[in-house]
Amino acid sequence: MLGNLTDKQVDYVLYSQVIGRIGCYADGEIFVVPVTYAFDGQYIYAHSKEGKKIEMMRANSQVCFEVEDMDNLANWRCAIIWGTYEELKDQQSQKEALQVLNDRIMPLLTSETARAHRQTMIPQVVEKEKKPIIYRIKVEKKTGRFEKGGD
Repeated sequence: MLGNLTDKQVDYVLYSQVIGRIGCYADGEIFVVPVTYAFDGQYIYAHSKEGKKIEMMRANSQVCFEVEDMDNLANWRCAIIWGTYEELKDQQSQKEALQVLNDRIMPLLTSETARAHRQTMIPQVVEKEKKPIIYRIKVEKKTGRFEKGGD
């Protein structure tokens, strides 16, 4: 059976996953790339180094974001949101965004190195490297689909 997810079910998919795909468009080119993220009910939070994705979202802030939750090929859920890219530039909003990311992602890290560095997920600026960018996507529209296979 195929069907549409309710808004609550879409939110559940967004809350339950940490890898999603951003689709952006600029200068006649489409680009889709996976990112680690956290969802707070209103925004998708992520960070990245400067590069093609950031350049494209700066040029055209309208983006699409997709997440799926697959049990198997006959049992899955997919959430898609459309929203606006917002680069977080002031220290307070960056700190709040990183806290949302840390709270969601750090409990999932299981390696000894990751556990030892729980408090240091904050991206560091290193000279001559690309600058880390902390951003969020304001959710403006959302939809979702599912398939539920039989026995």
